[in-house]
Amino acid sequence: MAGYVLATLALAVWVYLMTARGGYWLAGERDDRHEPGPPAASSPWPRVTAVIPARDEAETIGTTIRSLLGQAYPGRFDIVLVDDESRDGTAAAARAAAAAVGAADRLTVLTGRPLPAGWTGKLWAVHQGVAQATSAVPAPDFLLLTDADITYGTNSLAPLVARAAAGGHVLTSLMVKLRCESLAERIFVPAFVYFFQMLYPFGWVNRRDHPLGAAAGGCMLVRPQALADAGGIAAIRGALIDDCTLGALLKKKGPVWLGLTERVTSARPYEHIEDIRRMVARSAYAQLGYSPLMLAGCILGMALTWLAAPGLAFAGHGLAQALGAATFALMIISYQPILRLYRRSPLWGLALPLIALAYMAFTLDSAYQHARGRGGLWKGRVQAQVDAQVGRTVDDSPAVDRQVEAKAAEPK
Repeated sequence: MAGYVLATLALAVWVYLMTARGGYWLAGERDDRHEPGPPAASSPWPRVTAVIPARDEAETIGTTIRSLLGQAYPGRFDIVLVDDESRDGTAAAARAAAAAVGAADRLTVLTGRPLPAGWTGKLWAVHQGVAQATSAVPAPDFLLLTDADITYGTNSLAPLVARAAAGGHVLTSLMVKLRCESLAERIFVPAFVYFFQMLYPFGWVNRRDHPLGAAAGGCMLVRPQALADAGGIAAIRGALIDDCTLGALLKKKGPVWLGLTERVTSARPYEHIEDIRRMVARSAYAQLGYSPLMLAGCILGMALTWLAAPGLAFAGHGLAQALGAATFALMIISYQPILRLYRRSPLWGLALPLIALAYMAFTLDSAYQHARGRGGLWKGRVQAQVDAQVGRTVDDSPAVDRQVEAKAAEPK
């Protein structure tokens, strides 16, 4: 009887996921579908400035800069790079890359100021970059918030801007295609994107009448006025999951759009399982609001969703086994679209319960690292405490904003 009840619950979960969760598993929200045309001939292309926070990114920043400066974009496009106390020559590598393509005048390298209390390192760098970019005359029509390890295909920016302009979006974001070469990446990267879509169904995000807002931090095209009206980057200054926090904030100001892409890729390698573990553990507990109760509920829910059906399919009896097998089949089917996107064998669907089990372990480790005082560890900075306590630092922002505005007004 217990097995039958468990099998029924698991089946109900999967019927809901596949029929009423925004069609997340279909991976249908993509930038190469339903592409809008360019602006009317009488309308100039919007001015765009990319803002790149970079901390010890000398290995990848050159490729990123060259790919951005090589865009086939008809409008004005500039870059502001914020060197966040790098020790590996990041700024020099960026300047060399811009000079190599004859576009040094379109790159501004800003030396980041020391990290103040109440901010995560990345958002403090982005905040400075936004202040610098929006101080230009004329100011940009869009800000492209991107990372130092992202590579843009030559025809990436123009369709992104056209989509934002045609849809009146305050935020247009692409889930960049992650590297999927090492064994660890082949196991965990497609699942990471799959789980992200499950948490934030892109179809819901893109509906104007749905409250869910989200974004993918590697590529976010933002209207500066909407960002300013929402309180600027300072409004999310302590967030570890900064992209989705920004997406939720800007959804209150207007429509947002989030989709998959193959035009924009990440060069960040995750060669070993340990690299994946650190990546997930950095923010998983933050996703749960640092709540032990939420953590317990999450683990129980994941066990029901991912482990119950395959367990019953292989070890159950009678009707419970049949229901478990049917539910396991739904699970495998749901994984196929993202496997196709990453050009992986359909047989990886059989491993999804074990992959989910590993992600459960990474989530528990995230809580453990937070308890050790090492939550949100990234390039020598422990940032989870900032995220957990950011409400206590609200009064820091006015002084911080004045510092950034003063820096932006300095002669280049």
